[in-house]
Formats: sequence, C-alpha cells, structure tokens
Amino acid sequence: MASSQQEQSPLTGVLEEDTVFVDFGEHEGRSVFEIQCEFPKYYNFLMDQKDKGNFYIRRSKDKIFRLYVQETPLN
Repeated sequence: MASSQQEQSPLTGVLEEDTVFVDFGEHEGRSVFEIQCEFPKYYNFLMDQKDKGNFYIRRSKDKIFRLYVQETPLN
C-alpha cells in the first residue's frame, strides 16, 4: 500500500523548505532549500539551533514564512 503522506523536512517540518526564508544574518532572504543545497554547513547550524530550542518560524503579514534564530547571551 502506497503512502500518501508527504515527506517532512527535518528543519521546517510540514512546511516545504522552498517556502521558508531566513530573516537574519548573511543568508537573509534565502530559502531554507537554497541554504540546504548551497550552504550545507549553515543548514547544519540551523538544525543545531532547532535542537537547542533557539529556532522558530513565523508567518509574516505578507504571508511569507520566515525563519529566525533567537539570540541569547549563551549563543
């Protein structure tokens, strides 16, 4: 029996990586998918931040999903 479930991103979950954009730092404006393809070390950094709980995605007023890393004194 074939599964109709779509594969989830390890970083963005049910959101497709090409619909979530980084909203900070040197990669601001790039999609998570673009980062995964072109900057794998930075993608791993984002995964690490997610694991630490320093990561969140918000939908802005312009209906674009934006990814943020919470800055803390311990980062």
